[in-house]
Amino acid sequence: MSPVDPVPYRIAGIAGSLRRASFNKSLLAHAAAVAPPSLAIDVLPDALRLPLFDQDLEDAGDPDEVVALRAALAEADGLLLVTPEYNFGVPGPVKNMVDWMSRPPGRAPLRDKPVLLMGASTGRLGGTVQAQGQLRISLAVVGAHVMASPPVLVAEAGTRFDGDVLVDEPTQKIVALALARFADFVATHRPR
Repeated sequence: MSPVDPVPYRIAGIAGSLRRASFNKSLLAHAAAVAPPSLAIDVLPDALRLPLFDQDLEDAGDPDEVVALRAALAEADGLLLVTPEYNFGVPGPVKNMVDWMSRPPGRAPLRDKPVLLMGASTGRLGGTVQAQGQLRISLAVVGAHVMASPPVLVAEAGTRFDGDVLVDEPTQKIVALALARFADFVATHRPR
């Protein structure tokens, strides 16, 4: 945070899982709790509870949930998206959210938005590398700015959490490093 920006950057935090006992929700909660003073992460618990994207719905007038999420993302200086990986890909609700937030063309709330991706998986290989790679493509097409590194890819999540608390020290360190770098990334990439 520079002297010109005395208040923290407002970051919308979205967990890419609908499951109550989600490692990704726990990872997001950890990130929000340990974020540097320059970032204020506002966890949006119902961000993925949107109807399936349908241009007929959009043409008839955006559903209230879509309007609310668009407003929250438009007001945010950045987005922290913490998502699992399903069948080597992006979970359907996450892609649906990206599709809604890519509208309207040219004025979408994700356009020019700094984004930090994180993800946790119970699998042994890759964490959420496939899902994050696919999201990078979709978000780039929308015009968002996705921070490249460090990647936060939490594999074997069941061994890194005790209940909903992240207890793995190397994972804690990489999350802290990513958040510190994201504060600088937001400073240089957020919409004016």
